[in-house]
Amino acid sequence: MNLQKKLAVLADAAKYDASCASSGSIKRNSVSGKGVGSTTGGMGICHSYSPDGRCISLLKILLTNFCIYECSYCINRASSTVKRARFTVEEVVNLTLDFYKRNYIEGLFLSSGIIQSSDYTMEQLVNVAKTLRKTHDFRGYIHLKTIPDASPELLRLAGLYADRLSINIELPSKKSLALYAPEKNPTTINKSMGQLREHIDESKESRRNSKKITSTGMRKKTKATKLVYSPAGQSTQMIVGADTSSDAKILTLAHGLYGRYQMRRVYYSAFSPIPSSAELLPAQSPPLEREHRLYQADWLLRFYGFDVSEITEVDKSNTGQSGMLDLDIDPKLSWALHHRDLFPVDINRAPREMILRIPGVGTIGTGRIIKARQFRRLRFGDLVKCGVSVKRVGPFVQTADHNPQAYLLEQENLKQHFIKKSSPQLSLF
Repeated sequence: MNLQKKLAVLADAAKYDASCASSGSIKRNSVSGKGVGSTTGGMGICHSYSPDGRCISLLKILLTNFCIYECSYCINRASSTVKRARFTVEEVVNLTLDFYKRNYIEGLFLSSGIIQSSDYTMEQLVNVAKTLRKTHDFRGYIHLKTIPDASPELLRLAGLYADRLSINIELPSKKSLALYAPEKNPTTINKSMGQLREHIDESKESRRNSKKITSTGMRKKTKATKLVYSPAGQSTQMIVGADTSSDAKILTLAHGLYGRYQMRRVYYSAFSPIPSSAELLPAQSPPLEREHRLYQADWLLRFYGFDVSEITEVDKSNTGQSGMLDLDIDPKLSWALHHRDLFPVDINRAPREMILRIPGVGTIGTGRIIKARQFRRLRFGDLVKCGVSVKRVGPFVQTADHNPQAYLLEQENLKQHFIKKSSPQLSLF
């Protein structure tokens, strides 16, 4: 099989992995004339946008889609009849460099099926990153999908050459993982995540301690500064809709991963039915809106001070299952409609924590409101200058010249006011 055909097969096989966005890496470039590539200040690379509006991406491929594992939900499982292909280490290295020099990409996302053994496969992934860094002085972004069963030494080496590492948690339930992916052990997955966090923490501490103040007041950097382990942290991914796990269970697990392992991101990937899949798997994908609502809820947990119990506190009659997010409206609006007694909120007096809970007000808008009200009492029109959606906040805020009539919050059909009317989406096939 020639290189072009391999690329077609293995790029398509990698499309199911959503955890390929990047952020938070260290700044590297080749302005000095040394090396190849840059991390563009650590901005997102795959399917993301830079501050000036440029769409930037990375080469997202599998080293191989051969696999010795029999994960029921995976298109590349051992018993699958899909077309197989395999890159060599040199082919991936050359593709990355050639694509970068043609300005097609700004980095590499590399995953793989398991071939021969976990250690053998992980060693191949590490060799790709090591060759790019050490032989070609590649300074672009590298994200490696690591294998939890691999030896601790290989996991340690991976972080020395990659900007970000990720280990998929796969499914939110241990029972489901045992049923659909019997070769994968949740204990091993969590242990490997813990090892990655230890290495990341040690690297950060090493860099902090490397700056020593000399007797002349100058800072001296020691050799320890060379140890930069996975500067963009680690991430993981969960498949949504393959089992009966509720949104509450999924978010509870994600919240725990953020706390225990300091995850940069938890990604949610809607289950996609595959040919000849296990009979226990659903015949249809879950609504894509569910994946979107989980991302919104995830944001509320990380930046808005919400708890999982608050976000998933919806009527069972509304969704058909307890602990599920409302698919019609976003989680913050859903929470507000269930706690109308807390509104309207006086934006001239309310604390930051409460302003963050107003539908239509984000973290940036909250900061602008708090800063602006230090100088004068805010009026409703001032919210536009703060970047707030006045259409959404109207029933929930009180300003110097605006106090929503009580009947607005008492309307039983207030939810319908926020639901966008749209025509059904037609199938592309």
